[in-house]
Amino acid sequence: MTTAHDFNARNIDGEDTALADFKGQVLLIVNTASKCGFTPQYEGLEQLHRELGPKGLSVLGFPCDQFGHQEPGDEEEIRNFCSLTYDVSFPMFAKVEVNGDGAHPLWQWLKKEKPGLLGMQGIKWNFTKFLVDREGRVVSRYAPTDKPAAIRKDIEKLL
Repeated sequence: MTTAHDFNARNIDGEDTALADFKGQVLLIVNTASKCGFTPQYEGLEQLHRELGPKGLSVLGFPCDQFGHQEPGDEEEIRNFCSLTYDVSFPMFAKVEVNGDGAHPLWQWLKKEKPGLLGMQGIKWNFTKFLVDREGRVVSRYAPTDKPAAIRKDIEKLL
């Protein structure tokens, strides 16, 4: 059985990272963008990371420029924006595609495991969130409009 721990992704500093490094942790995997109406969710994601991280939560941010060209910068610009604007300290990854033929294998798998409304596998917009349990299984999928604070109870159940 495939789990989130079977995938690798390049982090925002360009280093290959095995998601197996997060084994035993609850993961909240999010496609992010710096110039989106939902960008202020970085604040809520960071709050979850700081408050629930010690209990075993890891928020993983995956910048994506597939929706309205709202993540135009390179990794350095993204890192600086996240750090300076929202004091982001959770792991950020290099820009990925989440839809189409070039979709990152992790995102292909996430969409297959938890399709959206009416079984749609595509990601509709920035800040779609996937909650993954300590064993690496996808538990829930959340819409971009679902604020981080609103899904806290679901996360706490898995911690």
